Amino acid sequence: MYHLDIYGTLVAATLVLLLGRKLVQTVPFLEKYTIPEPVAGGLLAAFALLVVKQFTGWEVSFDLSLKDPLMLTFFAAIGLNANLASLKAGGRSLVIFIFVVVGLLFVQNTVGLALAKMLGLDPLMGLLAGTITLSGGHGTGAAWGQIFTERYGFESATEVAMACATFGLVLGGLIGGPVARFLVKNTKTPGLSADDTEIPTAFEKPYTGRLITPLVMLETIAMISVCLLAGNYIQSALKGTPFELPTFVCVLFIGVILSNGLSMLGFYRVFDRAVSVLGNVSLSLFLAMALMSLKLWQLASLALPMLIILSVQSVVMALYAIFITYRVMGKNFDAAVLSAGHCGFGLGATPTAIANMQAITDRFGPSHVAFLLVPMVGAFFIDIVNAAIIKLYLLLPVFPSIAG
Repeated sequence: MYHLDIYGTLVAATLVLLLGRKLVQTVPFLEKYTIPEPVAGGLLAAFALLVVKQFTGWEVSFDLSLKDPLMLTFFAAIGLNANLASLKAGGRSLVIFIFVVVGLLFVQNTVGLALAKMLGLDPLMGLLAGTITLSGGHGTGAAWGQIFTERYGFESATEVAMACATFGLVLGGLIGGPVARFLVKNTKTPGLSADDTEIPTAFEKPYTGRLITPLVMLETIAMISVCLLAGNYIQSALKGTPFELPTFVCVLFIGVILSNGLSMLGFYRVFDRAVSVLGNVSLSLFLAMALMSLKLWQLASLALPMLIILSVQSVVMALYAIFITYRVMGKNFDAAVLSAGHCGFGLGATPTAIANMQAITDRFGPSHVAFLLVPMVGAFFIDIVNAAIIKLYLLLPVFPSIAG
């Protein structure tokens, strides 16, 4: 076992990102299917570590102390850049997209339960391979896995949940680009040289006009720090109550309240360019750390029936994005980018969705609508609705011990 401390892990993550960028620029397949740079570099690193373990017996471990803070920083940045007026700007499209996303939640759980029954598995396995880990991600998977083990005697529920969430995170980054490219083929794109007078939303143009001063950077770091501190405090206060929320939702809430509150009072206006730069750096480093630290041999040890369920779920996500998300959202370029984002957070997490959309818009042109809707829905609405839907499914007759 060779262990990289926090500094070694940070160096490794930055090298993985640089490697991913080089791969996407030089490998035609990756460029053609717009695979996000952190996904390309992170998966290559994970496969390299798998080969090292298989042939030498050596295992490399990482100090991932920064991974969760980086993820929370990303969500704090989304909150700080969330102007409440944008809810009105989202308007009808926001409402429609929420219904589309909620529809997928019911589809995923139904598919998971049906396949678990067909394969003779515990129905709880179907939920773990449904919205708990796919739309919910690692955080939701860990929480429900612990509940299934402690309350309902489902052994290894947490390990299964982590494996499913990891599978989803990888596939969410891999299928988003190909799905969007398939949809874009017959769709008019704005083009990179289009006359675009609208101000880009947060995370939409991470490399454009990002000149910032040291003072602005310090102010931004201070606000993000407040979001992390207050968000963690609120999550701890709500823990064990009916109002319990994941930490990142609390952090995002604080960001929204802080930025809009200061703006309404006239005290301070958030410098969105600095916030989005820090958010994008955190996003890239988080994804690099999450993917390069994958223990692929643990995924290989999953039972074949579980792999079947997860594979079917991936196909269902792609088909849902193509035939439902794209069509319902208008069958245009914005709908194609939304579909790529939906693949990201429908199988993995909001950071993956943002990375998917950035890969598409960097190549084909801007999509303000997609970058307005996905952070709000993928990082906010989905977790609240998902918790309610999971509890609703647990009331079904196939869960007698839980329903009782």
